[in-house]
Amino acid sequence: MNLPEPIAEAIMPLIETLGTDAAMEQLVVREGAAHDLIRVVEAVLAKDAVGKKPALGAALWLYVDELDRSHVISQQLPDATGSFWHGIMHRREGDFSNSHYWFRQTGAHPAMADIAGYDPHAFIDAVEARDRTIAADLVDLQRREWAALFEWCCFE
Repeated sequence: MNLPEPIAEAIMPLIETLGTDAAMEQLVVREGAAHDLIRVVEAVLAKDAVGKKPALGAALWLYVDELDRSHVISQQLPDATGSFWHGIMHRREGDFSNSHYWFRQTGAHPAMADIAGYDPHAFIDAVEARDRTIAADLVDLQRREWAALFEWCCFE
């Protein structure tokens, strides 16, 4: 990811603790983060470079599978970016119809152009059809989706 230096530095402890190749392995989250990982995210969010951008908070909680915490933040973001994070959160909780709703609210978000082969509604349907199977291709898409939107939020 291409991130501004202050944000890259701020999130480094989280990336070192939970690398991008290990994060978001669950398509539908069945268990949230361990307490030590929650403390790392809280410390990252306490840094101005990240804490002053609420959309990054919604993102980081999704990164560690803490859906409720992400939901609280995304509900307070009254724009397409908030709807995008909100849609991801509902897909990851297994509320597929609600996820479709939030992606309709999102529309054609600029970050979507950076995700090769991305159709949020087709993605929701694929997760619904395969969430209890090993689906490395969908986990990869989930990670690319997160990275593209996270990067976009860093510059917004």
